Amino acid sequence: MANQRHGGPWDRGAADSYYGRPRSPHYFVAGTYTSAKSTDLTPEEIADYHAGYDDNERNGDKKDWG
Repeated sequence: MANQRHGGPWDRGAADSYYGRPRSPHYFVAGTYTSAKSTDLTPEEIADYHAGYDDNERNGDKKDWG
């Protein structure tokens, strides 16, 4: 299973899905929005990002903007 740490690739993929954002593989070096953002991912990190996105899509957990 992918590392699901806050700000990591899996977490960011899940968050992008939750908020209805398009796929854009990235992660934060440490805390989300409190550290540098990286878009230079390894193949494993890209796979983790997509796994988080896909997991959230399967669960149907979406932000209610209403």
